Amino acid sequence: MRSDRMKRGVTRAPHRSLLKADGLTDEEISRPIVAVVNSANEVIPGHLQLDAIADAVKAGIRMAGGTPLEFSTIGICDGIAMGHPGMRYSLASREVIADSVELVMQAHAFDAMVLIPNCDKIIPGMLMAAARLDIPTIVVSGGPMLAGRLRGKPVDLDTVFTSVGAVATGEMSEDDLCALEDAACPTCGSCAGLFTANSMNCLTEAIGMGLPGNGTVPAVYSERLRLAKKAGMQIMELLRHGITARDVITREAVRNAMTLDMAFGGSSNTVLHLTAIAHEAGVPITLDDWAEVSARTPNLVRISPASEYRIEDLYYAGGVTAILAELDKAGLIERKALTVTGEKMGEVVKRSRGADGQVIRPIDDPYYPEGGLRVLKGNLAPRGAVVKQSAVAPEMRKHTGPARVFDSEEAAVDAILHGRIKPGDVVVIRYEGPKGGPGMREMLQPTSAISGMGLSTSVALITDGRFSGATKGPCIGHVSPEAAEGGPIALVEEGDAIEIDIDAGLITLAVTDERLAMRRRAWTPPEPKVTSGYLARYARFVGSADTGAVLE
Repeated sequence: MRSDRMKRGVTRAPHRSLLKADGLTDEEISRPIVAVVNSANEVIPGHLQLDAIADAVKAGIRMAGGTPLEFSTIGICDGIAMGHPGMRYSLASREVIADSVELVMQAHAFDAMVLIPNCDKIIPGMLMAAARLDIPTIVVSGGPMLAGRLRGKPVDLDTVFTSVGAVATGEMSEDDLCALEDAACPTCGSCAGLFTANSMNCLTEAIGMGLPGNGTVPAVYSERLRLAKKAGMQIMELLRHGITARDVITREAVRNAMTLDMAFGGSSNTVLHLTAIAHEAGVPITLDDWAEVSARTPNLVRISPASEYRIEDLYYAGGVTAILAELDKAGLIERKALTVTGEKMGEVVKRSRGADGQVIRPIDDPYYPEGGLRVLKGNLAPRGAVVKQSAVAPEMRKHTGPARVFDSEEAAVDAILHGRIKPGDVVVIRYEGPKGGPGMREMLQPTSAISGMGLSTSVALITDGRFSGATKGPCIGHVSPEAAEGGPIALVEEGDAIEIDIDAGLITLAVTDERLAMRRRAWTPPEPKVTSGYLARYARFVGSADTGAVLE
């Protein structure tokens, strides 16, 4: 056992003494020691219940003959951090989470681990650590929040963000907004739409690192606790059979996750995170790979913000395995990919009932013949950009308009809420990339304001930052290279015509090469926004969005 290096033999008597100080008996010390990595805290709604999940996991480990030991990681709530400087720390926390798990696991020589995340950066951070460590690992999330209801209609966090713009236009009163905020988030769990947290928890199933149900069983259902106990028991099976994280996170498994992502139109953040996880697993992917998978994968599912369906509706329709089973009918699933169930993905999906015809459309009747995400390229984004095309109105798939240029999210939000953005405009928000932000802030506040003010079918938004999974409309993010690196987005001037053609995969700045060259000669890099602390170090070492914004 891996843990023998810190507990077996005469020279390890001091180590056993310290373990006994933890209350462990000789019998417990002799068994495999399994880490339970719990990101519970009292800030993030998706993490309030994780102590109960951890207790269930530990019960499962004990039932199967192991000794569980729990430790924690940090977590940031993107919703609470949104729209102010706190959002700079969200993506950057992913690397801290991965590093902290690696540090504790390596220092204490655990035999295996069960990871318990539930929100945006915690899930990919833990999966990145799993790929690095390459020991037996299972992920069991805390589960999604139930949707709220107000006046008979389902509501969620995105409904609240969007309604802020409606208040600004006078279409909604502040009293109605207050009633909405009281109703929108009725339980613990990751927010009820197909935002980044739920997207990543579903992709964890598709990549094979979570048991069936990981992405969709609601947080408040007892089934979630039973799933956690099964995860605790199953980690001991993986340990007995020597199945490690890199046995599961293979090129084929990553492709299955990409295919699911395109089929259900997940958050565009998944492009960053899955690219980073694949990098850690030694099976790197590029935006060209994403474009290829999108072109071959039909969009079968649309969940809030792309429709009125919520994650609980997907749960009742059969969950992730039902989508995978439908995709399998067209030969789009890598059936031989191993999963933490101990079975190949083909064996997992054959037990699913497939599409229900409503929440999950049949393979021959998709919403759209291509995936929910689309990679765009052009002289404005030579290395690529990403749009959630499943949430774009048909009339905005092609759009040309004048650039309205802002060097920060705050400046753009002020212009939107004060009526300075007009139908037809293309809002450009730059110096918000991984280095320039620093931290590549999510732009839910400006996109929600545009939607709430009735402009989502007439105004486009382009940024080297990123978007929340709650974003809808023609919002193009991850523009690479970013402005802080001297990418073409840094050279855009007020009034320049920008052409967007989602169907053709093009994003074009209608300015001649000669004029851009003149502007480049006059451009100077901006002073760093942050000059001390973690973010300053992060900005120095973080890579481009098109390669997953991993630390170089």
